[in-house]
Amino acid sequence: MPAYKAPLRDMKFLLNEVFDYPKHYASLNHGENATPDIVDAILNECAKFCEEVLSPLNQSGDEEGCKLENGEVITPKGFKEAYQQYTMGGWQSLSAPEEYGGQGLPASMGLFKQEMMGTANWSFSMYPGLSLGAMNTIYLHGNEQQKQDYMPPLTEGRWGGTMCLTEPQCGTDLGQVKTRAEPDGKGSYKITGTKIFISSGEHDLTENIVHIVLARLPDAPKGTRGISLFIVPKFLPDGNGGVGERNHVSCGSLEKKMGIKASATCVMNFDEATGYLIGPEHKGLECMFTFMNSARIGTAIQGVGPAELSYQGALAYARERRSMRALSGKKEPDQVADALIHHADVRRMLLTQKAIAEGGRAMLYYAARLADHMVEGHMDDDQKKADAYDDKLGFLTPILKGFLTELGNEAAYLGMQVFGGHGYIREHGMEQIARDTRIATLYEGTTGIQALDLLGRKVLMMTQGGAVREFSLRVANYARKHLTDRRIRPFAIELLKLTAQWNILTVKVMLAARKDRDVVSSAANDFLMFSGYVTMAYMWLRQAVTAADKLDNGGADSMEFYRTKIETAEFYYERMLPRAQTHASSMLSSPKNLMQTDPENLSFID
Repeated sequence: MPAYKAPLRDMKFLLNEVFDYPKHYASLNHGENATPDIVDAILNECAKFCEEVLSPLNQSGDEEGCKLENGEVITPKGFKEAYQQYTMGGWQSLSAPEEYGGQGLPASMGLFKQEMMGTANWSFSMYPGLSLGAMNTIYLHGNEQQKQDYMPPLTEGRWGGTMCLTEPQCGTDLGQVKTRAEPDGKGSYKITGTKIFISSGEHDLTENIVHIVLARLPDAPKGTRGISLFIVPKFLPDGNGGVGERNHVSCGSLEKKMGIKASATCVMNFDEATGYLIGPEHKGLECMFTFMNSARIGTAIQGVGPAELSYQGALAYARERRSMRALSGKKEPDQVADALIHHADVRRMLLTQKAIAEGGRAMLYYAARLADHMVEGHMDDDQKKADAYDDKLGFLTPILKGFLTELGNEAAYLGMQVFGGHGYIREHGMEQIARDTRIATLYEGTTGIQALDLLGRKVLMMTQGGAVREFSLRVANYARKHLTDRRIRPFAIELLKLTAQWNILTVKVMLAARKDRDVVSSAANDFLMFSGYVTMAYMWLRQAVTAADKLDNGGADSMEFYRTKIETAEFYYERMLPRAQTHASSMLSSPKNLMQTDPENLSFID
């Protein structure tokens, strides 16, 4: 398994130079504690924790996995001790509200922490990651008593959290949820049903687990309009910040999975368990989107993280492993063969990984600024501000989740490919990265669901193309500012063409969908991928612009770093961005070639 090394130079390049986070934090009403010195210290300490504590547990945790014994889940060796260090370090409370014991730092600080943790050990990071989603949901939708009961122990990390949506008969189609919630006459409810695929549903890291559960009240309308949201703790709170009697919640089994084996994925049974309504009746899905959106952004990290980790492993191997001679002549004449890194095709794979990791990281950090403003709107009860930034972030969320996780899988595959046959062997850890990454395109909504959310809901239904117009105008205006720099001009011109094409494609799909509704579904995946490639191109333009400026005015000690940034941007624009045109062509193809064959005729096996 590659030993993770936090890419602090690249992270700080984005934070301090490309996106000017010091200025951003200074502009926030609640950003006064996020000074450059504090941010720098937090990043360095988090990197140390991830490199020295979490990374060494990644491969051993995969090999050991979780065990279910007498209804209790036992996590792999070292996980409990690592979690204790995590809570003692105050990492769970980093971006939590101060009134409930948090440090009150901007939400983006939590994302930077989560990126490093997820890259070092994704299975481990899922336990506290699910808790953060529960905290956000309770903070935004719970009443004051619920906040007092649950926020402090969740903030401390003494308690964990989950999200319980999926049931055996339904995944994304939550209108089919059957879990029942019966009033018990005491102001609480009896929750009965089974939930599957519940990450962190049961484990031994915390003294309590707070389940956020979707269920139906007796008078609930059919479909998604009849779903309510409930808090169902493993142990009922004792009113003093501790745990009381055991609730009727149990883990029926652990899923046997392809990857992330050290993360407990549970079948959870609720047998008249005591639950507490959170938010209005029948509005559970709306409240749950708080959890789902944060989870989807978190899952987008699982596109960037594996690309980074697999790149680090592949790069080290390509420098050491020798095979044949470079076609352009001997590069290491004193060796029996040249290192893999001298072969052009290996460079193609490494640069693709690098472009995905660093371009994807930039996309996440761009979105994190929007998240800071959205959270601040909620904290200040400024609903107009919160909604405005929620709309901006909502447009990007399916792109981040769908596009980055698809490319993360590609990067993990390329890492194995660089290793050749050794990439298929467990001891090197590259195949684990591929196995762990595979889930990212599936959970929190598959890529197809993200694509439908983007095109069908965010672009066509909610904004009639306005979301694309607004974002692409911002991108185009930035590109126009840099047409005079000869180093940047080719990138800026290409991006201007793509933003115009993006709008034209949106209109064409919209008009075609009026005649045939299947167009939305048939075009959605290609529309999402096209949108992702253009958005990443914008991020690479911004990085190239900053690097070019630093080459002219920066310090000599970073010249190679900045030159490499521009070279990677050139690689992305010339080698990867042309993929967007294939998606443009495919999305305009008639759905007839998908739907004309009778389903009964798709197979002629006797």
